[in-house]
Amino acid sequence: MASSREFHDYVVYSLQRIGEISTKRMMGEYCIYYKDKLIGNICDNTLLLKPTEAVLRLMPDAERTYPYEGSKTLMVVVEDVENIELIESVLNAMYEELPEPKKKVKKNKTDK
Repeated sequence: MASSREFHDYVVYSLQRIGEISTKRMMGEYCIYYKDKLIGNICDNTLLLKPTEAVLRLMPDAERTYPYEGSKTLMVVVEDVENIELIESVLNAMYEELPEPKKKVKKNKTDK
């Protein structure tokens, strides 16, 4: 089941109080970014975060699930998107653990 636009907007609105949040639509769901780093997904009207050390340490009792059938990555379910204090701590801690975004290389088009 694809996530609703309403749930997407609710998550983005809630998290934008913390900082720079953006999303990209992917196959009916969304990849979610914090300061240009991929932090997780919005799938089936659920916010899922990558299981970094910080996320696992700060949310030890959070449920784990796969974002889609066939996925190899077990993600951490965020039950309370409005718990801004916790989410801010989690996002800032995990941001330091995530790799820098890859620079996009523009390809030159040549006429033949």
